[in-house]
Amino acid sequence: MNPVVHFEMPYVNPKRVSKFYNNVFGWGMQYLPKMGKYVLATTIAVDKKTQRPKEPGAINGGFYPKGDYGKAPHLVISVDDLAKHMQIVKKAGGKILDKPMDIPGVGKFVMIKDSEENRIGMLQPSK
Repeated sequence: MNPVVHFEMPYVNPKRVSKFYNNVFGWGMQYLPKMGKYVLATTIAVDKKTQRPKEPGAINGGFYPKGDYGKAPHLVISVDDLAKHMQIVKKAGGKILDKPMDIPGVGKFVMIKDSEENRIGMLQPSK
């Protein structure tokens, strides 16, 4: 199976969303203006080398400007071979939304739509 490894949700105001999730849940929130105004959400401690959660099954996430990538939350699913899974998505009736991109220290990433028009990220983690 390919596990869910990350979540993403839209925001309108980065300071307000950061304050809310920090105050309510104690999450570490980091605004990354050079990465598309992304707000990284750390919900659990990560391994310094891999940047992956130390606790098995736990995930971290992030927030993106509402409208840039839609208005609904989406999940990111880990795959072993991004190119192979892109072909599987197409054969299963899904769509590839962008060209794959490298996220330094994290892996290769692409957004897709499933057969029901839900947006999903696929990530081939760095080794």
